[in-house]
Amino acid sequence: MTLEVWLAWCLACIVISVTPGAGAINAMSNGLQYGIRHSLPAVLGQQLGLAAQFVIVGIGVGSLLASSEHLFELVRWSGVLYLLWLGIQKWRQPFMPLTISKSCDLQNLRRFWQSTLVNLSNPKATIFLIALLPQFLDPNRSQLAQLLPMIATSLVIDSVVMLGYAGLATSLARWMKSDRRQKMLNQLFGGLFIFAAALMAVFQRN
Repeated sequence: MTLEVWLAWCLACIVISVTPGAGAINAMSNGLQYGIRHSLPAVLGQQLGLAAQFVIVGIGVGSLLASSEHLFELVRWSGVLYLLWLGIQKWRQPFMPLTISKSCDLQNLRRFWQSTLVNLSNPKATIFLIALLPQFLDPNRSQLAQLLPMIATSLVIDSVVMLGYAGLATSLARWMKSDRRQKMLNQLFGGLFIFAAALMAVFQRN
């Protein structure tokens, strides 16, 4: 991979990552409730989901997903239902003091896998990678040698952006000490998850 191609890939990754979506909503939700340091398990979970998307495309399952209408619809509606469930849970979440528990290993693990599913259950990411990767891959060179730095670059950039979203939400935490304000923000994030589910539900492939 030449430097010019790599820089173009970096720019594409930045644009994709900073575009608000289910991942950004998830990172901000975790940042607000747990603080930026304790949002790391969720961010790492999102990266596992993103890496899985690369693997899905890389081994050709993504092409099957793109060509099979029934399989695509199954994955799409699974993602819709999952985001909808997250939205309802967030909307109904009761008031919680904004303090970080020192014994939250199980909770961290739960949020790690929850965040993995947020990225993994979005078929739009798979379709996007199917369309994007061929633009950057040289068919005359080793595919693996090109994919590995692309995946690593994407994961690093997305991690930084998601931690930025979590940090932005963390900076708002001092205004969220009251029951009323926290309830309003929980409903905002819940509504955003539901909105993301609605966007996925109406997503149409070309």
